[in-house]
Amino acid sequence: MQAIILAAGMGRRLGEFTAHNTKCMLEVNGIPLIDRMLMQLRKYDLKQIVVVTGYEGEKLRKYLEAGYPDLPLVFVDNPVYDKTNNIYSLWLARDEMAKDETLLLESDLIFKHDVLRTIVDSPLKDCALVSHYQTWMDGTMIRMDEDNSILSFIPKKAFKYSDTEHYYKTVNIYKFSREFIVHHYLPFLDAYIRVLGENEYYEQVLRVLAMIDKTVIKAIPIPGTDWYEIDDVQDLRIAEILFADPVQKLEKIQKSYGGYWRYPGMLDFCYLVNPYFPRRKMIEEMKANFEPLLRDYPSGMGVNSLLAAKYFDLSHDLVVVGNGAAELIKSLPSILPGTFGISYPTFEEYPNRLSPDRVVKFHPSDADFHYTVDELMAFYGARSVDNILLINPDNPSGNFIARTDILRLLEWCEQQGKRLIVDESFVDFADDGLAQTLLQTSLLQEHPSLIVVKSISKSYGVPGLRLGVMASGDTRTIDLLRKDVGIWNINSFAEFYMQIYGKYEKDYEEACERFRKERELFEKELSAIDWLRVIPSQANYFLCEVLDAEIAEKLALRLLTEFDILIKDCSTKQGFPADRRYIRLAIRDRADDHRLVSAMLTIR
Repeated sequence: MQAIILAAGMGRRLGEFTAHNTKCMLEVNGIPLIDRMLMQLRKYDLKQIVVVTGYEGEKLRKYLEAGYPDLPLVFVDNPVYDKTNNIYSLWLARDEMAKDETLLLESDLIFKHDVLRTIVDSPLKDCALVSHYQTWMDGTMIRMDEDNSILSFIPKKAFKYSDTEHYYKTVNIYKFSREFIVHHYLPFLDAYIRVLGENEYYEQVLRVLAMIDKTVIKAIPIPGTDWYEIDDVQDLRIAEILFADPVQKLEKIQKSYGGYWRYPGMLDFCYLVNPYFPRRKMIEEMKANFEPLLRDYPSGMGVNSLLAAKYFDLSHDLVVVGNGAAELIKSLPSILPGTFGISYPTFEEYPNRLSPDRVVKFHPSDADFHYTVDELMAFYGARSVDNILLINPDNPSGNFIARTDILRLLEWCEQQGKRLIVDESFVDFADDGLAQTLLQTSLLQEHPSLIVVKSISKSYGVPGLRLGVMASGDTRTIDLLRKDVGIWNINSFAEFYMQIYGKYEKDYEEACERFRKERELFEKELSAIDWLRVIPSQANYFLCEVLDAEIAEKLALRLLTEFDILIKDCSTKQGFPADRRYIRLAIRDRADDHRLVSAMLTIR
């Protein structure tokens, strides 16, 4: 057996990373792609390894000859790499290809060690590694029958999103018998180049052969998490996460702050959403309007403030809509003067926007980090503070203060000359939560020192839309906020969502009720884990103390590595005792919650 590596490409989409080196010299976590591939090929008794070079080919050849004197390397140069595609590169290596059974690989791949073993050890003579279609995959797809015979190769121009359920992406690693190469592939390759040209892909020849005989090549499915193809900078970043060592992988994922749809196998218990809303019909309505929403400009701040006001039944002059609540939280400290009283541990987006001298910290004495308005009034009554922030339910503790008590705190703040800011992003999840809101026109107008923040992303299950609102009877502050954010700070999809929400409001109420039942069941299941102390919560998450120090040290790492589950490790958050360890677990749907509990029950 021999191997042929196609490494002539320029990698234009990688920009500066391939400005002075061929694509296969790209480093992933400090190791060039070509080195990874050769170290994996070294495990097999290969008669030769043919490398087809092109862009910066001489530099690559010298690098490989110096680094791998023990390998039977053969080089074939493509002098017109910038005018041809990989079909021509393979044609240039046709004489070498005809010598033996061949592993054919593209050099921009990174894959786990077992991937090559899968195809090398397979009894199949002519086969291709494939993975079921995922959104990150691009390029040639195949369809196969129940016997894994490849029925057809689907090029980019024939790709249909409606058929993706049946698509498998070619991994671009093939094994061909010498008989297939000599009597089938090379004759068609030569004819294809003469008739249709050199600027094509070698898989086009396989497409023709599959049309003639659908049983020639078999597919070997492998998981999409076992390999990755690197075409651009985003691919490079994802590959660095997927192929990092476990500790680095956890760290890199945590520092991504989202975008986890790029890792479809991973279950995210870190970020907080509503698992039961929006429902399918609302999603279908948004899909039906996708093209005009994509092509047309959104409305400006004036119209979107009206929509947000309609959404929450408010007077439009009292509300400003943000590109997520985070955009408004960022603006608030520059508009409001003075110091902020903040209860710890907290949602750190607020204190991160303030200089340390502007934060007056309150630490609850309760072991569950729960507190009352009386405790807040006693603490801040003895200290000079201009603004008091109340996150309700609190994040990460889940502490909840009823509306009647908040109104009592509000009256006290007015008497003390303090402003009250209430972030009620999670209030709808509380028992009787929809009746607990402070987003009411009359209340805001009567108490202009009150500011209410709400993240639509968290409560309504649409974090990708980036929506949040801030409301107050202090219209001067609202006007300043509107001027501080961009006129087109909301995209058309978010605007349309707010426009149609009213038709689905009943669905939202039912979703919140369904969620509360799931929270109750999830709490019971988590409480059965003997090394976990579950802190009662009225939000869509539980703060939990990990009682076993040894388990706590590696829990997040083990869940990610062994079960592909991501959780929030609170050890870096301020406000927790140094000798105790806490995690925060989002509440998802029944299947996901059961999967997490089952995984945690195996950890000892």
